[in-house]
Amino acid sequence: MCRNIRTLHNFDPPATDDEIRASAVQYVRKISGSTRPSQANQEVIDHAVDRLTELTRELLDGLVTHAPPKNREEEAAKARERAAKRYGTAAA
Repeated sequence: MCRNIRTLHNFDPPATDDEIRASAVQYVRKISGSTRPSQANQEVIDHAVDRLTELTRELLDGLVTHAPPKNREEEAAKARERAAKRYGTAAA
């Protein structure tokens, strides 16, 4: 359920608004225990996602690091390699 919640800080290029929103959606789904909220809850779910998206952007913009930015492709390749070792499959 939380596959879109990833580290978003210190990447080049920086996290996009879509990536931040996807993480907020996954977080709200996990916390609420609902992937499809009822109509009665849709408004509060949407509001929570909007606020979390805003707060996450604020957090990312405010964080400071002296480490060089990570490369998205290199990090993705490392993740595929870890998955291949973990699950015994060939890295794609």
